[in-house]
Amino acid sequence: MLPVRYAVRNLFRDPSRLLQAVGGSALVCLLTMGATAFTQGMSDVLSASGDPRNVILLGAGSESSLQRSEIPDQAAGIAAGAIPGITAWGDQLAVSPELHFMGYVQAGDQEPVQTLLRGISSSAFLTHPSVSLLDGEPPSSGRVMVGRLAWRSLGVSKETLAVGQTLQFDDQTFIISGIFAAPGTVMESEIWVDLNDLRTITQRESLSGVVLRLQEPDPADAQLFTTQRLDLELTAVPEPTYYATLSGFYAPIRTMTWITAALIGAGALVGGFNTLYAAFSSRIAELATLQILGYSRPVILFSLIQESLMACLSGALLASLLSSWFLDGLIVSFSMGTFTLRTTPEVLLAGIGTGIALGLFGSLPPAIRCFKPPLPVALRSS
Repeated sequence: MLPVRYAVRNLFRDPSRLLQAVGGSALVCLLTMGATAFTQGMSDVLSASGDPRNVILLGAGSESSLQRSEIPDQAAGIAAGAIPGITAWGDQLAVSPELHFMGYVQAGDQEPVQTLLRGISSSAFLTHPSVSLLDGEPPSSGRVMVGRLAWRSLGVSKETLAVGQTLQFDDQTFIISGIFAAPGTVMESEIWVDLNDLRTITQRESLSGVVLRLQEPDPADAQLFTTQRLDLELTAVPEPTYYATLSGFYAPIRTMTWITAALIGAGALVGGFNTLYAAFSSRIAELATLQILGYSRPVILFSLIQESLMACLSGALLASLLSSWFLDGLIVSFSMGTFTLRTTPEVLLAGIGTGIALGLFGSLPPAIRCFKPPLPVALRSS
């Protein structure tokens, strides 16, 4: 076997080519890590938003969109009295009538931006236990509560959505009364409004849905209720199922992210072929000499692969550092809210795996091509 130091020495023969190989590998690995973090972050935030003990009562035919759903106002009270097993705190049942509306909200001097407004009552905190008040007070008439990441979806600074600041919606001014957190869920990008205020602004007498929190994660009783009360035209959807449906809706976006990464990676791989072929072809005579000295072609090929792997894995290491510095913690907005990119072990493995693939498959065609000339011809090449 050829010593490893032989491969290391050859790497530094041409510093410019080494920088091209390392830089190209780093770019592709970073892109792969970004695509992995993007798809993982979007999937995680949607799956974490669904509580297995929560069931949503929606309008029949609107199972995939609370914004399009409409149910009678009395459905909340009827469901509270008819469905057994609803969690209760004291005398209050965990039944939250809600109105979801995508509206244009203006914060500060920015142009109005479309975001999700959720009209709630005080019982919303019973059905969404992950929500905690970080500062201020819950919403009331003329006052709203904003998620801690709502500033990102509105494209403003955090200070613009501080307690005491104002928001404009439908020519009406609302004072920000509080800021809430709901870690890992899309709710952190929402604006929570008093239910009666939102109904007045949107001129709706109906609700979007009713969220029930059950003592056990079994929606059978809620589903039975919807089949018995056909007059209400309801359907009961477990909250995880609802968000899983939304996740499927965004699947094409995740697919396009991977297609983009694959196309750029393919372009980089072709460029790597040319770079490595130029590097290996200038050493055809050297490779032939090694064969004359008794080294077999597989042994020489393995050494060439070592060179390529060292360069590409150096790029993968650089990409991992860049991902930790610039990607980790980056907040990304999408129509449902926001999610945070994380450099998880899976993301790092995706980058390292890409580096290995580039080093292995990028070196084989150029290396094999350099072995094609017969030894006498190869020895005369320069």
